[in-house]
Amino acid sequence: MALELVETFPVGMLGCNCAIVADTESGEALVIDPGDEADRILEVLSRNHLRPVGLLHTHAHFDHVGASALLARETGAPILLHQDDVPLYAALREQGRMFGLPVPEPGTVDRLIADGDRVACGAGSLEVMHTPGHSPGSVCFRLHGARGLLFSGDTLFRRGIGRTDLFGGSYDQILSSLTRRLLPLPGDLAVIPGHGDGTTIGEEARLNPFVGSPRARLV
Repeated sequence: MALELVETFPVGMLGCNCAIVADTESGEALVIDPGDEADRILEVLSRNHLRPVGLLHTHAHFDHVGASALLARETGAPILLHQDDVPLYAALREQGRMFGLPVPEPGTVDRLIADGDRVACGAGSLEVMHTPGHSPGSVCFRLHGARGLLFSGDTLFRRGIGRTDLFGGSYDQILSSLTRRLLPLPGDLAVIPGHGDGTTIGEEARLNPFVGSPRARLV
């Protein structure tokens, strides 16, 4: 059976969209951006009789990785992250102090992921797309198939893009990721961003104000 989206829900003070995809036949699951509320994530997994085989991160800002260490300890699932965001993850406590928020110690990154990798789960997998700009190691995860999905993290929002004024951010890079990597995808591809409501690639190609900006045309 192919992977399917089981549930997506906002977690933490900043409302990071945590998503769980699974091969329901085997019971294996991937947790995308477990940013907070580990107990709630564990409850969703338990309620759906799922065993996590990977904790995936679109990037290493604290609101997307805050529950990873605890979930890894509780479930044994490995933490996966792009190499370029490892320094950011190591500075998790410092990130929290910048925002005046307590955050836990980071866990151990068990597997480094790179552009083009496939993260296996049951009989299916997610494709890794490196989309730097919001952070150096930002990635999107693409679920192929009839009900394809793109988990875009903070690279692409509904009618917006992620901020680039934090450590390692680059406005030019995020526009390049948007115009060269994401907009060429099928227009009917559904997008679940890191925060806020979902959208489609086609909607953002038509309505996202950053698509038509002069700087976007230059990258």
